[in-house]
Amino acid sequence: MDVLKKVPVREQDPKVRATNFDEVCLGYNMEEAQEEASRCLKCKNAKCMGGCPVSINIPGFIKEVQEGNIEAAANIIAESSALPAVCGRVCPQESQCEGVCIRGIKGEPISIGKLERFVADWSRENGFVPKKAEVMNGKKVAVIGSGPAGLTCAGDLAKLGYDVTIFEALHQPGGVLLYGIPEFRLPKDSVVKSEIENVKKLGVKIECNVVIGKSVTIDQLLSEEGFSAVFVGSGAGLPKFMGIPGENANGVFSANEFLTRNNLMKAFRDDHDTPIARGKKVAVVGGGNVAMDAARTALRLGAETYIVYRRSEAELPARVEEVHHAKEEGIIFKLLTNPREILVDENGWVKGMTCVEMELGEPDASGRRRPVEKAGSEFTIDVDTVIMSLGTSPNPLISSTTEGLEVNKWKCIIADEKNGKTTKEGVYAGGDAVTGAATVILAMEAGKAGARGIHEYLSNK
Repeated sequence: MDVLKKVPVREQDPKVRATNFDEVCLGYNMEEAQEEASRCLKCKNAKCMGGCPVSINIPGFIKEVQEGNIEAAANIIAESSALPAVCGRVCPQESQCEGVCIRGIKGEPISIGKLERFVADWSRENGFVPKKAEVMNGKKVAVIGSGPAGLTCAGDLAKLGYDVTIFEALHQPGGVLLYGIPEFRLPKDSVVKSEIENVKKLGVKIECNVVIGKSVTIDQLLSEEGFSAVFVGSGAGLPKFMGIPGENANGVFSANEFLTRNNLMKAFRDDHDTPIARGKKVAVVGGGNVAMDAARTALRLGAETYIVYRRSEAELPARVEEVHHAKEEGIIFKLLTNPREILVDENGWVKGMTCVEMELGEPDASGRRRPVEKAGSEFTIDVDTVIMSLGTSPNPLISSTTEGLEVNKWKCIIADEKNGKTTKEGVYAGGDAVTGAATVILAMEAGKAGARGIHEYLSNK
């Protein structure tokens, strides 16, 4: 064994997986997990813990894996995270815990994410149940949204003895974990639903088909329904578009709608009637993880698929692993390319997309080099479907129906990063509803902050 190199993780063959929706990464078995865990230096001043937004005791759980004590490892992770099987699959570990791993200075960092996934999958297969609060405190808290922020906040509050109810607008809980991330990255029945069940085992109740702002308002929850505090983790589900000619044509979709039809409503399965665009040539505009998810989904539905992104590969915001998988599967990358117009046929359907070549100029406010058009470089891509993956913003329904809840110019709720406190007493918020679209783990960090804020508020009230 070369201690400087990760134990390789088994994956589906690219040619096979490009035709199915089964999970790409197959994970470690016990022997592989113990071998990978043995590479850990067990640092006393563990930088990996500082790199983890939810502060999991990483050296602690890895030591237990190495010794074969997987239940002990699961208990250590459960102290900090309600969604380990999710995080082990979709967290950007390379820029967080693994990015600061000491082993990674001279060799490859420890595969912390794959080890977390191994422990979580073992837990599910062996019936591991997280520990409930021994004493309830009689105080009710409402959580709006059952995505990663809401589930994390609810789980932490339940462990502190609160009576927690999650209100979910859709017909199934899970939020972006269910509608946004494809099955081949995050299996719904075996992983997402199992982790939601574990949150429910802590005593959390979940009510679906409740649209806060229509079914009931935050003020009514606080004044009429007996809740002492509210956490808003409603996400950012409102898609953004470019505003270019032809964008209203038939065959143009937001990635949000396209993925929701496929992931939540199972359009890829023959036993479901959900309609979805099955274009022959599909362009996905954008370069984030959602763009990769949409492109890889379109590919599996039978399309020749392009990623169209206005910067270079070095600036792609998507995880390196997702870009690598997309390339392996045959996605065509049109980088330093920006759409100008969507071309429409006489029946109102997409028939192509006019683009212009870009080059990188001086850095902009984000620190990335600003893309600048090359004069006279227009060209046309032959496509019949365009999927816009340009980010999302929060739906304004909650803020517009809650007096005293202030938002910024992007319609994001204003909340304190340390404790989730908003401008309205008793109301806390976190995740994409506050930051705009971000990662699962950052939403979880915000959920934990909100739980701390609510606990402090109600303890002092």
